[in-house]
Amino acid sequence: MGRAFEYRKARKLKRWGHMARTFTKLGKEIEIAVKAGGSDPSGNTRLRILIQNAKAENMPKENIERAIKRATEKDAADYKEVVYEGYGPHGVAFLVETATDNTNRTVANVRMYFNKCGGTLGNSGSVAFMFEHKCVFKFKTADTDPEELELEMIDLGVDEFYNEEDGITVYAPYEAFGAIQKWLDDHSFEIVSGESVRIPTDTKELDAEGRESVEKLVEKLEEDDDVVNVYHTMAESDSYAE
Repeated sequence: MGRAFEYRKARKLKRWGHMARTFTKLGKEIEIAVKAGGSDPSGNTRLRILIQNAKAENMPKENIERAIKRATEKDAADYKEVVYEGYGPHGVAFLVETATDNTNRTVANVRMYFNKCGGTLGNSGSVAFMFEHKCVFKFKTADTDPEELELEMIDLGVDEFYNEEDGITVYAPYEAFGAIQKWLDDHSFEIVSGESVRIPTDTKELDAEGRESVEKLVEKLEEDDDVVNVYHTMAESDSYAE
């Protein structure tokens, strides 16, 4: 398996341990998608994919429906997607994706977490170059030759292609998200999930004490309701990488 696949697998295993926070954050993403493209999944591909993502995370149907309804209400919160960058303990780079209706609150909180854990919040662009911004799609297909399909998808920008028992998973530069999404729709493939990920181009190995200090910062950030995803350059431990 490729580096992108193994990295995402490790992060998914961690995220499954935080279901309540995952549901809250998925709800915000759904609200943002509804505000941008409407509440009808058939006419809002981004919303349709997010609903599939939510189902894949076992998010209850009523939670999904509530998130869609909230976004259509007159006094609905106006969420913005903001990315923060910085360095944690031992020079580990952090990239933090947020969805917030109050950027002053969010930046203050994120800065506080970095400071308390021996890190420093940086400027935009300070660490983003250390991560590859990828899109990843999982979809199902029938009666399609995998080799021919892979060749077609390479033309769309796909650089990793995995034919698995429960479907096909592909990775590509994030800029290809829209083209791949449209191509899958046009060819009537069932999209199971589609999302963006940021994969470190290099990672740092730390001893147990160092890992603990970095994981403390990760935990504080992930506990914040405004934080959607936390990425860093610390190497995953063997217990998650297997």
